[in-house]
Amino acid sequence: MLLGLFSLRAAADTLLILGDSLSAGYRLPVAQAWPTLLANGWQKPPGGPQVVNASISGDTAAQGLARLPELLKQHQPRWVIIELGANDGLRGFPAQDIQRDLSQIITLVQQADAQPLLMQIHIPPNYGRRYTEAFSAIYPALAKQFDIPLLPFFMEQVVIKPEWMQDDGLHPNKDAQPFIATWMAERLEPLVKHESR
Repeated sequence: MLLGLFSLRAAADTLLILGDSLSAGYRLPVAQAWPTLLANGWQKPPGGPQVVNASISGDTAAQGLARLPELLKQHQPRWVIIELGANDGLRGFPAQDIQRDLSQIITLVQQADAQPLLMQIHIPPNYGRRYTEAFSAIYPALAKQFDIPLLPFFMEQVVIKPEWMQDDGLHPNKDAQPFIATWMAERLEPLVKHESR
């Protein structure tokens, strides 16, 4: 009975992915990117959440923040995955600025009566221990402050397999996308199917 109720109401539920190249499918056809594979999996059987991938390669947290109000208005999502900050970190932006922008994103999502799902991001260690630790600490701090779920960083499972990485050493290739989609589905399942407005 509960599953039937979920299937009936979930047709209108949308998961919005606000991310950068890691979710946009950098240098890949849209059909091969993990958000598309996730969406396809959720539509079998019908009734799963709709997935809208609003990720843009190269986006910083500030750029995602600038795009967010229109996205919230257009799609009226129930959940929003926030996968941003990597480009800020790779450019060495101050940690407090990144945290401020992500905080504003979370606030806007909550004000739109949607559930923010924040993804932990890590950057390569060559930026120095002090900066990389300050950067990584942003995400659990925000999750605690806003009492929201913190999703693990899927790239930690991908980067250890060279055959899953593009030649730039930063982005997953097409072979990694099915794994990421399955890995994300497993972690999203309890978050997107058992919450109510």
